[in-house]
Amino acid sequence: MRKYPLTIFFPCYNEEQNVEKVTHDAMAAASQVSDDYEIIIVNDGSKDRTAEIADKLAGKYPQVRVIHHEINKGYGAALQSGFRNARKELIFYTDGDGQFKVEEIKNLLPHIEKHDIVSGYRIRRQDPLHRRVNAFMWGAMVNMLFKLNISDVDSAFKLYKKEIFDNITLTAQGALIDTEILAKAKSKGYTITEVGVNHYPRTAGSQTGAKLSVILKAFIELYKLKRSF
Repeated sequence: MRKYPLTIFFPCYNEEQNVEKVTHDAMAAASQVSDDYEIIIVNDGSKDRTAEIADKLAGKYPQVRVIHHEINKGYGAALQSGFRNARKELIFYTDGDGQFKVEEIKNLLPHIEKHDIVSGYRIRRQDPLHRRVNAFMWGAMVNMLFKLNISDVDSAFKLYKKEIFDNITLTAQGALIDTEILAKAKSKGYTITEVGVNHYPRTAGSQTGAKLSVILKAFIELYKLKRSF
């Protein structure tokens, strides 16, 4: 299998207990599959020690860079910063909460030779029931609206060809970001496939995706995205 130049990035919001481990895991995984890689930590206005720890990691390892948002801008804004600042041919992103094993990127890479996006779907999602129910209903709705046929739209374990982001414009600042990327990429003729990956319970930090403000923002952005098609 070809070793592609690779960017791995992950957004962090108050992940002081996870950021160091995820960075080391990302470096270990990248070194196994690529001879030319970078790791980007996107600190989205964290109020804990995430920024401090991330800066120390960047100072210690030349492959690591940090992008800081002075205030919390939202999940979509954090991903946009990662995509915009990536320098390598392939871009992989995951979350900074440690619920995925970055080493499973090796299961996605063989498929990038025939597809433009490889999306990891969670084999057994380790989230509370209400989050799984919300995700199922959300996924069914966006699949219907944009004819995506993706089983796990919002999975934070995706591999992309960088060129995609030169040809689509992203606007979502919140949780709609994954839907926006997939819908716009498909409309441009890019192909998408899925591969099963493991998902693990969060062991530190707290989730923010189920907040009412996050959900309302996603629906507002969904309405705007649908109108643009």
